[in-house]
Amino acid sequence: MSDARRKRLVVAMVWLGLVLAGAIAYKMLFTQSEDELLDDTSSASRYKHTVTVAADLFSGYAVLRSDTMQGALRKSGIKLKVVDDQADYDARLAALDKGKTDMAVFTVDSLLKAGAKLGRYPAAIVMVIDETQGADAVVAYKDQVARLQDLDDPNARLVLTPSSPSEFLARVVLAHFQLPSLPEKWWIEADGAGEVYKKFKSGRGKKRAYVLWEPYVSKALQEKDAHILLDSGKLRGYIVDVLVARREFISKNPELVEEVVKAYLRSAYLTQEKTDGMLNLVMSDAKAGGDELTTAQARTLVNGVQWKNTLENYAYFGLVPEDQRRGVQHLEDVVDNITKVLLKTGSLSRDPLNGRANTLFYDGTLRNLQGADFHPAKAVNLIDGLGGGGNNLKTVRKIKNLPALSEGQWTGLSAVGSLRVEPISFSRGGAKLTLSGERDLDELADRLRGWPNYYLKVTGHARAEGDADANLRLAWQRAEAAVAHLISKGTPKTRVRAFAAKPSAGGGAAQSVSFIVGEPNY
Repeated sequence: MSDARRKRLVVAMVWLGLVLAGAIAYKMLFTQSEDELLDDTSSASRYKHTVTVAADLFSGYAVLRSDTMQGALRKSGIKLKVVDDQADYDARLAALDKGKTDMAVFTVDSLLKAGAKLGRYPAAIVMVIDETQGADAVVAYKDQVARLQDLDDPNARLVLTPSSPSEFLARVVLAHFQLPSLPEKWWIEADGAGEVYKKFKSGRGKKRAYVLWEPYVSKALQEKDAHILLDSGKLRGYIVDVLVARREFISKNPELVEEVVKAYLRSAYLTQEKTDGMLNLVMSDAKAGGDELTTAQARTLVNGVQWKNTLENYAYFGLVPEDQRRGVQHLEDVVDNITKVLLKTGSLSRDPLNGRANTLFYDGTLRNLQGADFHPAKAVNLIDGLGGGGNNLKTVRKIKNLPALSEGQWTGLSAVGSLRVEPISFSRGGAKLTLSGERDLDELADRLRGWPNYYLKVTGHARAEGDADANLRLAWQRAEAAVAHLISKGTPKTRVRAFAAKPSAGGGAAQSVSFIVGEPNY
């Protein structure tokens, strides 16, 4: 190429660049960008903030989706966006970790497992939502599985939905009852309570237990000879739903977390103050989710869920004195007990919290509400058409002690199953508890707080060799020593009784005590 042509090409390129630059400058100076145009022709948003909460369609979360809660937050300039993630707990925690959501709901066990998989816990519990009290149950046919102890069989299986509260209910059974003959692969998987129910209907003649939730529990019980082996109403502190917030979100936006918690507690309070308020909410929520419930089904479901009020949340987080908690377990103990179940049943290989259960929850939000004298009925005029509410906080609902039994009732107690307890050790040839025996009984006393609706028969054992009367007396003394220790650790004396077994052959079991939980035959 000649020098003249090269110069003309360079000049042309320079002019082209100048023209393009001029065009861009003209557009910037004399025309609006699309974003600017949008801003200039739009109105200001009524919302200052948007808070995203991940959940699923469980009816226990209906308050989160209610118009009452949406309205309460709207008055504070907050838009609440509830995202249904189909109960994918691992994805739910990952979304929190990546900042895609601000808050979420979990059962405590699902939070523990999801965090163990992720390798960290990017969110902390800020409130307890509810606890199921009968909405989940283990059901079977009486002629195959008459009691939980009948699952101690190599042919027995539990049919359940993996990664669900029903799976955890099954694990609670395995963690607490002595079932050594149940095979290592003790479960049969099903996709949801509907499929478990189908397997139940076709499962006569098999040694199977089926773990269901409402309304399928009620449907199953309509079958001939069907009965409940265990429902979540027999337990406390195991199937617990909580609200969590991303730790970074708590740190940067504590006032938003407080507003969401206040709106929830206020909305739940107002809903329950209205006649059939929770029943109507659950029915409308189910219909909106595409799963309509009859009034009877919704009533059974509502009766099976205990929504936690403000004072109960204070009790869970240890913000009220222990003598005012009325049996409500501290959240740290709840997390510990659930972790132990997951470890004992192999769902976790190690404690992901390294013994620091307190790191899974944050009490600052509720502490601030308590310090500000928060009341769910205050400022109720923020929500149109719902009246003025009451002036008293809902009380902490007390766990009722079981009534005392007569001698005949204790003798005729229907056995549910044998508790899984390490052999309690005594002094050689005596009835004095060793230090390790006391520690094992301390742990048992803690566990019994989670099983408040069962009686406990403590049966002492002694070897057959030697004087039969002396051996029987020793068995009684060992049982009585164990009972006395349990009572000293808070077990109500009305629900525990000492018995003695006929002296038997040697071995460790012949020198210890056994524990059978039972219920009256009425």
